[in-house]
Amino acid sequence: MTMTKHHLTLARTLGVAIIATVGLGGCATYKDEFASINSRLDQLDVKVQGAAQSAESANQSAQQANQRLDQIEGRVQQLEKAPRRTPRG
Repeated sequence: MTMTKHHLTLARTLGVAIIATVGLGGCATYKDEFASINSRLDQLDVKVQGAAQSAESANQSAQQANQRLDQIEGRVQQLEKAPRRTPRG
């Protein structure tokens, strides 16, 4: 009977060792997948930063255009309020 308990304990120990080995062996494949995912995330980060810079540049250009429009708005209003000239001839 003690041999049976001994065999059962040995079988359990070997089973746990095999499961642990297979489980840890699977982690090695995840390492490559994580590296691939991190690489893609880095590429996306570069694209997002580029898009943010483009958006900032477009915003600055729009602000400059608005300032120019504001500058000429007064002149346009003056011309619209001015009396009409009579044509010559």
